[in-house]
Amino acid sequence: MQVWKDYQEKNKDRFLNELLELLRIPSVSAKSEHKDDMIKCAEAVKQRLLEAGVDKAELYPTEGHPVVYAEKIIDPSKPTVLVYGHYDVQPAEPLELWKSGPFEPVIIDGKIFARGSCDDKGQVYMHVKALETLIQTNTLQNNIKFCIEGEEEVGSPNLGKFVASHKELLKADCILISDSAMISLDTPSIDIGVRGLSYIEVEVTGPNRDLHSGVYGGAVANPITILAKMIATCHDENNHITIPGFYDDVVVSTEEERKLMAAAPFDAKEYSDDLGVKELWGEKGFSTNERTGIRPTIELNGIWGGYQGEGAKTVLPSKATAKISARLVPNQSSEKITEKLLAYFKSIAPASVTVSAFEHHGGEPYMTPIDSKAYQAAAKAMETTFGKKPIPVRGGGSIPICALFEKELGIKIVFMGFGLDSDNLHSPNEKFNVENFYKGIETIPYFHKFFTEMQ
Repeated sequence: MQVWKDYQEKNKDRFLNELLELLRIPSVSAKSEHKDDMIKCAEAVKQRLLEAGVDKAELYPTEGHPVVYAEKIIDPSKPTVLVYGHYDVQPAEPLELWKSGPFEPVIIDGKIFARGSCDDKGQVYMHVKALETLIQTNTLQNNIKFCIEGEEEVGSPNLGKFVASHKELLKADCILISDSAMISLDTPSIDIGVRGLSYIEVEVTGPNRDLHSGVYGGAVANPITILAKMIATCHDENNHITIPGFYDDVVVSTEEERKLMAAAPFDAKEYSDDLGVKELWGEKGFSTNERTGIRPTIELNGIWGGYQGEGAKTVLPSKATAKISARLVPNQSSEKITEKLLAYFKSIAPASVTVSAFEHHGGEPYMTPIDSKAYQAAAKAMETTFGKKPIPVRGGGSIPICALFEKELGIKIVFMGFGLDSDNLHSPNEKFNVENFYKGIETIPYFHKFFTEMQ
């Protein structure tokens, strides 16, 4: 609609500057030192929602960081869309790899570089400005609610309790999430599912203290060596996961779905060059897109032990630790997989060490039906602004709360992300194209329009 374009064009510089202000707040949920920053960011999100025109916006305390809830109710009998997102961000380390300060946003070559620019502050803010557009142009036809949490990056440990105890508050006809990516601005796509997650930590202990590697080396098991060997057993020569029972509940994708995925444009050389690798790696018998979408995986997220300071220290360490995550596909249970992972590492430990392992967090995989009104509205909205139909794809990431939302609220989720896989999510130099940011603001109002008309 021209009235939307005119309003957005007139205010686009303000929209962008407001986002940059939000990105300057280091809302790192994983670190207790940022507790005050989390409150500051939640308050900022609340204030921006009020300025956009919601009827009310409140902070709901949890045992961790607060949830920002807001609503614009024009008529209780009208359809209601619940927008979910998160204001917390990943830790910025390693800081030395950033080309600019992670919380000092800069725009270079049309890209916003800052932690949270894409995941998920930039994408949340598209919805805030889309709402403002609808209200200021007097074209809002449906009710909109917001549930913006502060713990997604640590597994949403408290959001489940909030949702379960506020079902009436969150009551809606669908949930709209922009915390995902699309193929490109030239080839729009919509995620029809996200993978689940099981995240554990394993600690291997050998001697009761760090030892001189010359005096004791060769006589005492080195925990780092043992841990490395244990991790290496998780995959066979075909990069197939060897943990007993890991694939028991995996739903194998149909040939039709695999053909659909194969239709998405993919350039292996461009993909490799972007990542700086000479060769891609993964489970034999599956394409790259299949490995990152329809197949479960196990990845080592961090490993440490022994001396890591400047210079050399000949030490045989007492302990070694690793953080390990598994991405799960439909029908796999994070609880079951976590139990299998914990049991596996304890069972393969040699008598020369002891192993302790515990769960950090998890979440279930989720699929959204492409015949739902919400998906059809999202697809029609993207086709309207991009000029071509979006391709349905399976996302490789995880949004832990999705399955719980559907279970507690009884409504379907639709993903409408505007980021790119190359936006360095969770990595140094995270970025979000300014053009993508504006495209999201342009497209989201159409979703609300079409979803309301389909009821």
